[in-house]
Amino acid sequence: MLPLPANTDPLYIKNVAPSALDHFFLRFLRDERDLPFPYMTLKVAFLMVPLAVLLYIPFVTGWLWALIAVVYFYLNNVTFKGPFGLMMHCSTHRTLYKKEYNGLNYIIPWVLAPFFGQSPETYRAHHVGMHHTENNLEDDESSTMGYQRDSVRGFSLYYIRFLFTGIYSLAAYLFRRDRKKLFIGVVRGELLFIAFCTAMCFVNLPATLMVFIIPFLIFRLVAMAGNWVQHTFICPDDPENHFKSSITCINVAFNHRCWNDGYHISHHIDPTMHWTEHPLYFREHLADFANNQAVVFAGQNYMDVFFKLMRKRYDLLAQHFVDIDGRYGSDEEVIAMLKRRTARVPTRVSIPAIAA
Repeated sequence: MLPLPANTDPLYIKNVAPSALDHFFLRFLRDERDLPFPYMTLKVAFLMVPLAVLLYIPFVTGWLWALIAVVYFYLNNVTFKGPFGLMMHCSTHRTLYKKEYNGLNYIIPWVLAPFFGQSPETYRAHHVGMHHTENNLEDDESSTMGYQRDSVRGFSLYYIRFLFTGIYSLAAYLFRRDRKKLFIGVVRGELLFIAFCTAMCFVNLPATLMVFIIPFLIFRLVAMAGNWVQHTFICPDDPENHFKSSITCINVAFNHRCWNDGYHISHHIDPTMHWTEHPLYFREHLADFANNQAVVFAGQNYMDVFFKLMRKRYDLLAQHFVDIDGRYGSDEEVIAMLKRRTARVPTRVSIPAIAA
């Protein structure tokens, strides 16, 4: 375990000499702290989208097609998937562009997100309309509570269940809650995406697989792995407590690339908190984190934690665990606490096959 280190995650530093392009974008933004997002949008639009178009052009074949496909795959799934996905996350919780430019707010979820395998409107409905509303408890259709969360089999079944029934379960949830606008958006977005991909398969099957379908499968895998890790260490006695049902990852490059997404505890406490405010909130509420025995890791991102969990390497997790107030006497105490919090939490609906 580690003593509390100095925080190295990004905070907002006002640019005292903005460029002409900065001034241009600031005219449209609701919050000047979101200035990196238009630049990220342009990078995706001008680097990835043209490559996707090239893959559909009939005279691009052979080794040239393969080379473009490799570059596109790398940009999509390595370079941009994290930053774009978390930009979409931030702009889902906090509207990016001013009301008078509201049409610009559709660029990310409707124009660019499908290239990353995200069907329009489904992310917002799932994440804001259900997940934050239910806080990973039993009525959350993507809840991790009923699973043994250090189990490869458990996660595999969790992912398969979500992949094949996730949208149906989400739509059913929204229908039961009488949230008609979100329900219609989910059905519309998913069906339009499926219809579009089906039509594009008849245009060029290999290109559609590379541009839309493979990113779709990878996105839903990464999204579920992320949710699994974020809600792995659940206190069985107090699962509705935000401090005791999620984790925080500090001092990691991931937070610089992906807008402080490692601060999942404070994100659940206040989903509208700006991404630049999380490190400060963490420092200002250390006593709350300590008193609630919050799980905090330093130098580990979600995927680092995920793969250690799947290998049951609690010894390595304990090495990166932050003992905020010095309450733990040894790594063994930390390991015992972590193991207790990965055990299946009994729910009203029994899912024994999935809990294994």
